[in-house]
Amino acid sequence: MSLSPLPRLMIEPLVRAAFLEDLGRAGDITTDAVIPAELRFSAVIGSRQPGVLAGIDVAALAFELIDPALRIEIVRGDGTPVAPGDVVLKVEGAARSILTGERVALNFASHLSGIATATASLVSVARAHGKAQVVCTRKTTPGLRALEKHAVKAGGGSNHRFGLDDAVLIKDNHIAVAGGVATAIARARAHAGHMVKIEVEVDTLAQLDEAMAAGVDAVLLDNMDPATLTEAVRIVGGRALTEASGRINRETIGAVAASGVDLISVGWITHSAPVLDLGLDALEVVAVS
Repeated sequence: MSLSPLPRLMIEPLVRAAFLEDLGRAGDITTDAVIPAELRFSAVIGSRQPGVLAGIDVAALAFELIDPALRIEIVRGDGTPVAPGDVVLKVEGAARSILTGERVALNFASHLSGIATATASLVSVARAHGKAQVVCTRKTTPGLRALEKHAVKAGGGSNHRFGLDDAVLIKDNHIAVAGGVATAIARARAHAGHMVKIEVEVDTLAQLDEAMAAGVDAVLLDNMDPATLTEAVRIVGGRALTEASGRINRETIGAVAASGVDLISVGWITHSAPVLDLGLDALEVVAVS
């Protein structure tokens, strides 16, 4: 997979914030007390379970920010499948620096690789049953949205809107407060610029008919069973993108994809994906006199 990394300008503040949180007011008092300053060692980050990688460049940056003199080599990058025992990253240099940077590096890489792995597991089933793309949502960790959405792409998924400012998504509460589907769509169209897409969430086929009569770019088919989704796709007839949503997991996504929808949005791949077990292991310790 060819996946361009996020710009350093975007990720460095996040890594710095993680270190400020971890180092606190006194730094790594354990490592500074236990490890002599002259000690050097080489280590690897390896995978302890199968999965798909993401955030490896973030882990590398963590070590670099702690100590620019460290020698760092990314062996397997974002989007790469791994098996237990596979080496992901190598690092060599001052032992204190490596040990101080270890947890922040692993926190990012394990969390983001967990998202990529969860996404890949859904993508494989969806592709076996239809054309649908698996997409993420705005249910992300505050401050980490760009990284988590990047991890979804590393797992073969696609990104939904990044925030409230890049697309109009009229949801059920918007409809309830506005007074109906048609009214909400008309107001959105009058307000949005010509480059802004409009999507509306519908819970029933009657709402879908109303949305299609008003004209939208996409419809979010919320919590519909596969049979209803299939009928919804027929009603839309290619006039708009169809997106299925609502408590979709690996056991249910096949039937959802088979309905013919274009997109399947899943929130848990960013807010609840289990981490991928990655660990740092020392290879060789060298005392420099």
